[in-house]
Amino acid sequence: MDYVREILDARVYDVATHTPLDRMTRLGARLGRDVLLKREDMQPVFSFKIRGAYNRIARLSEDERRAGVVCASAGNHAQGVALSAQRLGVEALIVMPVTTPPIKIDAVRHFGGEVLLHGDTFDDAYAFARMMGAERGMTFVHPYDDPHVIAGQGTIGVEIMQDHPRPIEALFVPIGGGGLAAGIASYVKYLRPQVKIVGVEPADAASMKAALAANERVVLPRVGLFADGVAVRQVGEETFRLCRELLDEVLTADTDEICAAVKDIFEDTRVLAEPAGALSLAGLKAYAARGGEPRGALIAINSGANMNFDRLRHVAERAEVGEAREILLAATIPEERGSYRRFIEMIGGRTITEFNYRYASGSAAHVFVGLKLTDAAREKPQLISGMEAAGYSVLDISSDEIAKLHIRHMVGGRGQGISDEIVLRFEFPERPGALLRFLEAVGSDWSITLFHYRNHGADYGRVLVGLQVPAADRPRFDEKIASLGYPYEDESENAAYRMFLGPS
Repeated sequence: MDYVREILDARVYDVATHTPLDRMTRLGARLGRDVLLKREDMQPVFSFKIRGAYNRIARLSEDERRAGVVCASAGNHAQGVALSAQRLGVEALIVMPVTTPPIKIDAVRHFGGEVLLHGDTFDDAYAFARMMGAERGMTFVHPYDDPHVIAGQGTIGVEIMQDHPRPIEALFVPIGGGGLAAGIASYVKYLRPQVKIVGVEPADAASMKAALAANERVVLPRVGLFADGVAVRQVGEETFRLCRELLDEVLTADTDEICAAVKDIFEDTRVLAEPAGALSLAGLKAYAARGGEPRGALIAINSGANMNFDRLRHVAERAEVGEAREILLAATIPEERGSYRRFIEMIGGRTITEFNYRYASGSAAHVFVGLKLTDAAREKPQLISGMEAAGYSVLDISSDEIAKLHIRHMVGGRGQGISDEIVLRFEFPERPGALLRFLEAVGSDWSITLFHYRNHGADYGRVLVGLQVPAADRPRFDEKIASLGYPYEDESENAAYRMFLGPS
């Protein structure tokens, strides 16, 4: 397929808009680079997905239009298909997981789509949508692995080349299934092959990076769900073919780095990007941190702004760590008169963002402390070595996921006299009955010793569970937990858990 011709021929502007390329002056000054942001959050559905969806549906034959279209999506693609179908007078069936937040369901219905809820995951919804499409004779509109969808997304590359004729060193593109990266790269590499095209994926959902390393498409055993718009276990067949040929590299960003990028976008534009929307900027920042002689502008795509308001609390908590402005430490101090004050004096004039301490009856106590630093890379080693020289045992837990998600909210709840405790970190679908299903599976065979859940405004909740399981019973327990089908990690040996919550 001649993608350059298809991109230039794509029918997107009946509904999509030519979005601006805004300079990020604050971030650019901080990085010492010319940084620009392609504002796809300004589309009618607040996401680039409208481009590919409309171009695909506009290409249907008259018979296909009469039969209608079907898709599976929990978010942006669903809205793009619904609005495109409405504008073209085509019936649209949108299959969404039962766990989809009401705000996304309402948005699809607002654009005229018929919503059918099915399954806990995207994979469940995808399989059901395929089946429904076959039964009703509807055309399936793939979210990324379709030439017309790829061509529609590629119009973003055309706009960038038109709007920024000056030198560009690199374009940073978020990757889920790969449609956006494949489309932009197909056009930009044809017109300006010297421009680097850098894909960016979440560290816990890096399916394109894994595929490129293996030189074939792979299926990830599981993906993280924070950046749900790009949480794809396997990239598309056509998108992989194009990305393997055209991408210069693929970078990854963790949750903290993505949250920091959300904050950067807000500070420069006053827009709240969704995690997937800020992903490419997180990659741009990592690229700029390498240094080197600038050879032109660095451009990131803000791919969407469909942010659930409930997620802002979580994003704000993690942004400072991601920007290396906050560190989290777990320290052991002697349980004696004056030790608490001496420890505070060690912190000095630094800003304390969090401090958890509780008196213990033994000879030592543990403190969970968050500190805001001007230059964490320089100050953190000095601070920790100073504390250790003063006789304190210090553990850096800035990168410990369960410390940040759970333990910081639970300090002071140590177990007394508990034996055979194991601790598991689960992802539960946010739907009625999920917790009950877990408890019914566990039954009354094992006692629950610890439980912490906090809603982050996402499709999945994060849960930390402690259970009393004798070693001899572990095989039966493992088999029963595995039958649930919920992703989990064993955190029984996690240092922060053992320090603050483990049996005394």
